[in-house]
Amino acid sequence: EKPKKKNNDKPARPFHFQAPDGTEILVGKNNYQNDKLTFKTARFNDTWFHTKDIPGSHVVLQNGGQEPSEEDILLAASLAAHFSKARGSSKIPVDYTEIRYVKKPSGSKPGFVIFTNQKTLYITPDEAKLAKVLAQDPS
Repeated sequence: EKPKKKNNDKPARPFHFQAPDGTEILVGKNNYQNDKLTFKTARFNDTWFHTKDIPGSHVVLQNGGQEPSEEDILLAASLAAHFSKARGSSKIPVDYTEIRYVKKPSGSKPGFVIFTNQKTLYITPDEAKLAKVLAQDPS
């Protein structure tokens, strides 16, 4: 019999960005990481972003209950649009709400959530502006 391979790889960490005012923004890289980010890493009063009805990354703005600035909201929404299947489109609908309103139905696939109390923004990502932010994360 073949000996079992040990997995010594560390699990991948989410993308980590910083808004101009210093607020942390985390972006999941896959559906398992989206779950971990949304339900383990984020606090209940952080702000959660996801493209509306389009597969993509969960984005968490770690504002800890403080009212996020409009600039931070637009940046996090742009990141959600950038890390989705709609990348490159214009007027991408991005929903956002507090983490406390994001729920995982029992038995659902990794990365699948339902949420309430959301607001929707229509974002056309500015790739030139995003490039500066995306350059922050070396991974």
